[in-house]
Amino acid sequence: MDSARQPRFSGPVTVFQERRLPETAVPAGYAALIDAYGLAVPLPRILCAIGARHRIVEDRNWRIMTPRHAPHPTLDGHLTFALKYEGLDLAVLKRLFMATGPAPIEALVRDKPTGSYARRIWFLYEWLTGTALDLPDAQAGRYVPVLDPELQWGSEGVPAPRQRLRNNLPGTPDFCPLVFRSQALERFIALDLPRRAQAIIADVPRDILARTAAFLLLKDSRSSYAIEGERPPQDRIQRWGRAIGEAGRQPLDREELLRLQRIVIGDSRFVRLGFREEGGFVGEHDRETRMPLPSHISARPEDLPALLDGMIAFAGGPAQGMDAVIAAAVLAFGFVYIHPFEDGNGRLHRYLIHHILAQRGFNPPGMVFPVSAAILERIDGYRNTLESYSQRLLPLIDWEPTEQFNLRVLNDTGDFYRFFDATPHAEFLYACVERTIEQDLPSETAFLRRYDAFRRRVETLVDMPDRSLDLLFRFLNQNDGKLSHRARDREFKDLTDQEAQRIEAIYTETFGDG
Repeated sequence: MDSARQPRFSGPVTVFQERRLPETAVPAGYAALIDAYGLAVPLPRILCAIGARHRIVEDRNWRIMTPRHAPHPTLDGHLTFALKYEGLDLAVLKRLFMATGPAPIEALVRDKPTGSYARRIWFLYEWLTGTALDLPDAQAGRYVPVLDPELQWGSEGVPAPRQRLRNNLPGTPDFCPLVFRSQALERFIALDLPRRAQAIIADVPRDILARTAAFLLLKDSRSSYAIEGERPPQDRIQRWGRAIGEAGRQPLDREELLRLQRIVIGDSRFVRLGFREEGGFVGEHDRETRMPLPSHISARPEDLPALLDGMIAFAGGPAQGMDAVIAAAVLAFGFVYIHPFEDGNGRLHRYLIHHILAQRGFNPPGMVFPVSAAILERIDGYRNTLESYSQRLLPLIDWEPTEQFNLRVLNDTGDFYRFFDATPHAEFLYACVERTIEQDLPSETAFLRRYDAFRRRVETLVDMPDRSLDLLFRFLNQNDGKLSHRARDREFKDLTDQEAQRIEAIYTETFGDG
């Protein structure tokens, strides 16, 4: 857009880019800027508008604010409104700055050289575009954070003396998804789940704790493959489980990602290992034409180096100062949207959750929470979470099919993977982590206590090897505490009727309440 041309801001509307408003209102903030400058960006999850009534109305997609909140219908007015009430949407801001060019931003700052919003806009322009504005360093104005910590989760921050700000953005210009503060996340954080996990295992004997850890690790590995619809041989499940058990021990870099892909793929005869050199998508093919039918399109291969560097920098820097689960969600879901590999992305995406949680000491030493199992049980919610961004992204990607029945992205989409709202992802992941701590961990330790009690009582009655005891338990567990006629006639034909009845009673007394 010609920076000399003044943008025209919309009047009252009932529909904005196919989103129906709860009442007639005037788009404000990001909605107004997207419309006025014709920005091709994923729409923010929640847009703002100014209504006629003196009450705030909110629904799933809109916040209708009162006439007293109305911004001045200018670039400065709507930008200030957005930063004040809507937080940062870095993808929108970068495309806006590319559309305006430097002159309007320089004029905005010269008009209010000490204003905190003007200085934040100045910083964001230079940070996002990598281009310095023709402005002298700020000489006045108190230091304020770039990102409002009351609205979104940030990092501790470092001084940005040129604008007299504190840069608390939790990432780099190569990778910086953001998470809004929400009631759900505040509730999860208040639970102090690491302390809760420690309390659950505090009185668990060491041997039971070790067996619990081994079971939960295997459960997570098996579930991670199941999410992908795969049933690999047991040795691959165990090998991947060992890799998960070592999560967080090695710093994250490209070589580590490549090593993990080799482990998770196993048989690489039909899969090209390494980072993608072609396009990629998640979806199906048309049965007749073999035309791609994508539900998600991966980042362009030429954007992968910068995106990977950004993720690695995030994992080694800002992630260390953020809430562990929020940081894990940002890294893991960012990775799966980027989809840097031809295969193995989903399992590595879930591995990165374990990497951050283990690195930050969120789970007890030697313990892996079976997050993949919790995801598998909530698979529809998981898919909805992934689609919460993919569906908004898909219409903005121009692509063409290739001769190999793949696709090639034709427009610049890198920023859409660098900057996205990861709030739904953090909320979903926290719900899964809470479930593993409040249900899986105590359930498995309680089961092992009962199982050991069952074995001890049976051993006082009948002398049999461990494998027979395990088989005996499985038969009882599969048949509501009763030994089937087949089991009595074959594997346990040597038991007397009295012994069999007593064993069934022991099982009922030990496991009868579930």
